[in-house]
Amino acid sequence: MTLMPDDREGFAAFILRLRGRGIVPKNLIAAFEATPRRQFIDGQFHSLAWSDRMLPIECGEAIEGADIQAAIISALNIEPGNRVLEVGTGTGYTAAVMARLAGRVVTVDRFKTLTEQARLRFEALGISNALPRQADGSNGLPGEGPFDRIVVWAAFDSYPRTFVDQLSSGGTMIAPIGPDEGEQVLVKLTKVGSRFEREDLGTVRLQPLARGVAAVL
Repeated sequence: MTLMPDDREGFAAFILRLRGRGIVPKNLIAAFEATPRRQFIDGQFHSLAWSDRMLPIECGEAIEGADIQAAIISALNIEPGNRVLEVGTGTGYTAAVMARLAGRVVTVDRFKTLTEQARLRFEALGISNALPRQADGSNGLPGEGPFDRIVVWAAFDSYPRTFVDQLSSGGTMIAPIGPDEGEQVLVKLTKVGSRFEREDLGTVRLQPLARGVAAVL
């Protein structure tokens, strides 16, 4: 899929920023280029589609800036055939990008509105290996693993130990850990045996992880 003319300038600037951060995997850049970001955000924000600004979406939620999404997906190092669990579907954009890199992406959100809208976007783009589901993802999807990669787009207040059993051996999980307000540490957890090896990737400001599913939206 080719970018619309209005999108090309923003996308080019996005790629320059990524290269400045040392993020240059060709398959990752191709996956972003093939996934029309404007189709995942409200029309009034189209001019900001490729910016690093967090933008509001349905259900009082937000979509992260393009740069942090790319940095986190790059750090996941998704390989062909990988089974990925995403907690926090949002608009479905990151699941759509990861689906171009992985074998299968199961993406969960507490809001039915968001998962249904994501499903329609995936169908419109012909993406059949991204599976949106309304669920409480605060403890992952016990009984459905193991997953090769897990990414959580909201912050845990403490170490997410319950996810160890849901990762395959050598699998990777990326999530923020820290307080509801202020900065959190973005950590990369690699499963070794029955424990995690931790690597800190930097600081972020993401919303706290909510528990349960939304009763109305």
